[in-house]
Amino acid sequence: MKRWFLFTLMGGALLVSANMSAQDTGRGLAAETATASVSAPSAVSAIAADSALVAEATPQPDSAFVISLLTCSPGQEVYELYGHTAIRVRSAARGIDQVFNYGVFSFEQPHFIWRFVLGQCDYMVVPQDFCDFIAEYAQRGSSVTEQVLNLNSSEASALASDLYSNILPENREYRYNIFRNNCTTKARDIIEANIRGNVVYPVRPQRNSFRTILYEFTEGHPWAREGNDLLLGVTVDTAIVERDEMFSPIYMMHYADSAFIDAGRKALRPFVSERHELLAENAERQALAAGQLPQVPFTPAALAWSILAAGVLLALFELLHGRIIWPIDAVLLTLQSLAGVLLTFMSVASEHPGVASNWQIWVLNPLPLFFFYAIIKADIRRQGHVYHTIAAAWLLTFVALYFVVPQHFSQSILPVALLLLSRAIVHILVYRKS
Repeated sequence: MKRWFLFTLMGGALLVSANMSAQDTGRGLAAETATASVSAPSAVSAIAADSALVAEATPQPDSAFVISLLTCSPGQEVYELYGHTAIRVRSAARGIDQVFNYGVFSFEQPHFIWRFVLGQCDYMVVPQDFCDFIAEYAQRGSSVTEQVLNLNSSEASALASDLYSNILPENREYRYNIFRNNCTTKARDIIEANIRGNVVYPVRPQRNSFRTILYEFTEGHPWAREGNDLLLGVTVDTAIVERDEMFSPIYMMHYADSAFIDAGRKALRPFVSERHELLAENAERQALAAGQLPQVPFTPAALAWSILAAGVLLALFELLHGRIIWPIDAVLLTLQSLAGVLLTFMSVASEHPGVASNWQIWVLNPLPLFFFYAIIKADIRRQGHVYHTIAAAWLLTFVALYFVVPQHFSQSILPVALLLLSRAIVHILVYRKS
């Protein structure tokens, strides 16, 4: 799920948001998410194994394989907030102990940044030595939980063979999707595909949305949450079913604990045969990592409401003196337009899930861009402009609908809307008076 971090990181890179979707604690690339991921020499070097070496490692029918689902707890970096899932393959007979990681990408892909913004990033699966994998998470203080899958020998052999086939150069890449096709769902899907029967997961009476699950992992990280909420639209607020919740590594781990394999004829067996905590969470290392991150002394909400208060005081000053301070309009219109261009582009052109149907475009939209010159020119001449009447009408509409629309808005959008509304109203009042 580090990929989800990368999604919001890229959204944040363009909008100074701190976090998006994705949403995998993968490497080389996050996330989950990005989920932003960073390059891991051990993982990348693992890809370098040529086809002959891969063929040598490919399991034979008589090999005894133990296959596990690994779940890593969240870290402190924005791309580590959602945790990570991988698959461990062991064979004492063949001397194999490897982790298959579906959360890897390469910045060297052609037009990587542009393709990421468009939601067209290809991620890949790579093998990694188990000891290297554990060492990385021990260093950052995350826990690693192993769930040994209750597979028979033919299922384990088929799954191992499929995994080794996946890492071949012609097979290893896949189109990443934060909610539907990430490190966790890829691991789940390849496991299910090699089981003779159906995996039956428990049914939950409570219904989550994608956004509420993201909220669980951004608690205490207000800027990461703000980045998600600015970019994600109303579609991530609808109720989802149990299988959709498995985009989250932690949720997938809990579902796996209570799942069964139904092989037909009432032949049920637990999906997980054993569960071990390979690494315990290290609070001291987590705190050390958190202390090394840049500290922002205020939350997005506090900053936005403070700017609104300053804007109201400015509006009162302008009303009393009967004049508009036009450089303030120039700055606000520019910022509003740039944010609007980003949100509109993401909604219309990007394949990232959840970014369409974003009601915040009512506030942050590129419309001021088309009126910019005329507005500033009218301000300098102390004349009114029809734009302010239009802006006041649509902003009043947004404020009226704010508590009705079934979308969880970013904490800053209401004060921003009120700030822009105050600017439109003060223009109308000042120029009507003059």
